[in-house]
Amino acid sequence: MPATEGAAVEVFLYGTLLDPAVLAARSGRRFPPRAWRPALLAGWRRVMLRRQPYPTLRRARGGRVAGVVIRVCGAPLRRLMAYEGAAYRLRPVRPCRPGRGPVLAMAWIAHILLAEC
Repeated sequence: MPATEGAAVEVFLYGTLLDPAVLAARSGRRFPPRAWRPALLAGWRRVMLRRQPYPTLRRARGGRVAGVVIRVCGAPLRRLMAYEGAAYRLRPVRPCRPGRGPVLAMAWIAHILLAEC
């Protein structure tokens, strides 16, 4: 589903990209505060990967992960995909936005099991 040539993608952020400075540096674009829409992803938990300073998501009954949903397309999306690297893939998730209900979004989730801490 990741459209890198024009179509916007709703992306659920839950880790290092929650820092506006990191997101701007990695995407090449500043996202204004109104672009940051709080969301909660149920049925997942945030875990750190062994010997890595980065988190990923793992399915977990009763789990919840707080994050934000932003809309990204074009060059910023391609830059973020490069930043996430080969260990992460965009996968569909359904976070809930307060007062709005669930939305379809994509999240970078490690597909290579690097063993959790």
